[in-house]
This record gives sequence, C-alpha cells and structure tokens, in this order.
Amino acid sequence: MASQVKQPSLFPILLVNFVSTLGFSIVLPFLVFLVMKYGANAIVYGLLAATYPAFQLIGAPVLGRWSDIFGRKKVLLLSNAGTSVGWILFLFALFLPIEKSFSIDIKYLGTFLIIVPLLFLFLARAIDGITGGNISVANAYLADLSSDETRSKNFGKMAISSNLGFILGPALAGILGGTVYGAILPVLAALILSLVTLIVIGFLLRESRLSSEEILVPEERTIRKIFSQECREPYSTVNTKKHRLRDVFKLKHISFLLIVYFLIFLGFNIYYASFPTHVANDLKWSVTQLGMFYAILSGIMVLVQGPVLRKALKKFSEEKLVVIGSMILGINFILFVSNNIVSVGGAVILFAVGNGLMWPSFMSILSRRAGSNLQGAVQGVAGSFGGLASIVGLTLGGFLYNSIGSSTFMISAGVILAIFVMSFRLLKKEET
Repeated sequence: MASQVKQPSLFPILLVNFVSTLGFSIVLPFLVFLVMKYGANAIVYGLLAATYPAFQLIGAPVLGRWSDIFGRKKVLLLSNAGTSVGWILFLFALFLPIEKSFSIDIKYLGTFLIIVPLLFLFLARAIDGITGGNISVANAYLADLSSDETRSKNFGKMAISSNLGFILGPALAGILGGTVYGAILPVLAALILSLVTLIVIGFLLRESRLSSEEILVPEERTIRKIFSQECREPYSTVNTKKHRLRDVFKLKHISFLLIVYFLIFLGFNIYYASFPTHVANDLKWSVTQLGMFYAILSGIMVLVQGPVLRKALKKFSEEKLVVIGSMILGINFILFVSNNIVSVGGAVILFAVGNGLMWPSFMSILSRRAGSNLQGAVQGVAGSFGGLASIVGLTLGGFLYNSIGSSTFMISAGVILAIFVMSFRLLKKEET
C-alpha cells in the first residue's frame, strides 16, 4: 500500500500571516496623522482606507479561484509581490514635495486639498488591493490542512498569528514613527517585511493542493467503505476547473454565511474609519499612544484566542460562540461613544473577548461549510463580500464621523447587534 503523503506544517503559513499582518499594522497608527498632514479630513482618510478593499473586491475572488486551480503557493507569491510593489510606491510618496494640485470645497463634506503625494498613496493602496488575496488564500491553505476536529483550533492559531502581528506592528510604529524620520521608517520596515514574506513563501511553504487541476475528495457511502474492505479513506478525483464562482452560492448555507461576513466587516470598518480620527481630534492621542492601544488590544485577543478559546470550545459549539461573541462586541462599540478612559478601557477588553470568541469560530464554520472542492473560491468570494463591506464601511464611517462625531460608534454597535440576532439562525443549522 502506498505511503500517505505527509501533510505540510502549519508553521510557514502562520509565519506568513504573522509577517503580513505585522507589515500591514505597522502603518495603522500614523496613517491618519499623515493624511491630516497633507491637509485632508476624516472623509479622505476613509476613502484612502477604502481604496484597498475596493480593488481587493476585484482581485480576491479571481485569486481565490486561481488558488484552487494553480495552487495556493503560487497565488500567495503573486499576492505578496503586489504588496511589495505597493509599499515601494508608498515609500516613494513620502519623498515627494507637498505641492497643492487642487482643492475641493463641498458644503457638507468640508474643504480639503488633493496633493501629489496623497495621490501616490491612493495608487499604492490600489496596487496592494488588486493583488490582495493573501488573507483569503491563506485561509484556504489552512482549511486544506484542517480536519473537522482541528478546524477551530487551527483558525484560532491563525487569529493568534494575526494578533501577534498587530501587537508588534503598532508598537514598532509608535517607536519608529516618533523619530525625526516620521513615517519613513515604519513604511520602510513594512517593505522589508513584505520581502521577508516572499522569501518565507518561496522557501518554507509547501503546496497544500494535490495537483494543479485535480484534487482528491473523500467518497461518501461506498460499498467498500461500509464493509470496511479498505483501511484507508476511499477517494475520487474532482477537476477543479469545471467549477465556477457561481457554484459557491449553490453550497448549503453559504449565502447566509456570506451575508453575515459582509455585516461583520461593515460594522468593524465603520469603527475603523472613525476611531483613528476620533483619537487624533477628540482624545488628543499621539502616534505612540495609538500604537500602544492597538498593541494592548491585540495582546488581549491573543490570550482570548489561545487558552480562553480552547476552553470555551469544550463547553460551547462554534455557533454558540458566534452568538456570545457578537453580543459582547455590540456592547463594546457602545462604550466607545464616551471619552472617559474607564469606558474606553472597558471597551478594549470587551472588543478583545468578543472578537476573540466570534471571529475564529465564524471562520471555522465558513470553512467547514465550504468543503474541499471550492475552498479557495468560497474564501475568495468571502473576501469580496468583506471588501465590499469595507468600501461601504470605511467611506460611510468617515462621512458619519465628520457629521455626528463619536455617535458613529452607535452605528457599528447596531450592525454587530444585528449579527447577534441573525446568528441564532446558526444554532438551527448546527446539526444540519
């Protein structure tokens, strides 16, 4: 009997995810300050933040589908190469002279300048976005290596690797961004990290797909399996090229899960667009303080998504954890409305606990429902839903904060609490 092919290790994909997140998060604390330095406001910041998901909306499903056909590793290399090009343009923009191109004065939006360096920042984010399928493909890669028994634990590890990147990235940004070089050192660090990611993918990551066109799918209810005439799992081959993106929506429960996915990203991105501006204008935090905030938040999430999540999974199903986590998250966003430091501190804890319980559990459910044939396609389409929600959320968040200030966080709370209500439907699907 032929020996079983050894499964690739999880470590390289977790390392790729960590380094990618570190490179992304290292610019978060100073980006809003950079935009304001160029004379723009919360709306332009929201539009700049929305540029990445806008272009990711186009690229993610295609890259996810390609990963089903050509393999995860090749697509991850392509995606991260695009990220490197994006950071090169971002770095180039910082050396351009701050020259006024034209100004915009709109009654309800305010007055802001559009300058050459800012245009290059938009271009950099667009290039990174169009090749930005690395998260969805990484999730598909992880799903390839996961069984039903290990799925939640593996996605918990993926979330931990992300949060470790979010701990170190903002902390580095606070240190590097506080020097006389300003944003140059953090962006240079992000570029170097993206190049490191390419090396890790090229030399450490093993392909998780069986072949470029065919994958092995376990046969169900075969006569040989029923009478135990085979010790190994019987398999049949499936040609992945025969499947199309629209087949994703024919999978049971996937459409509902994609709607929930959209709403999760919508609620979070309304918050992500408004909070940095809230910090700069109302709380009067510095780059270092904002970096430490992100680092502390991610540190608590690492704790939640590690030992806390493992213990929670022994008592509750993934579906129940989505219900519990979404309720906690909804309360968290309400607390952000107040500028009181105690309220903000409580919000941080609830944010970490709610997200730490809900997100890995939800991603595990989505992965399980996707199956093996269309895993990359499902993750890619989910990435597009998330991208569309990010475009709407980031743009809307900037506009709302410019109009109603910190009350914008109530909108995020409303969206997440809507997910809390909807997630009870998951409990009905738990046994189906």
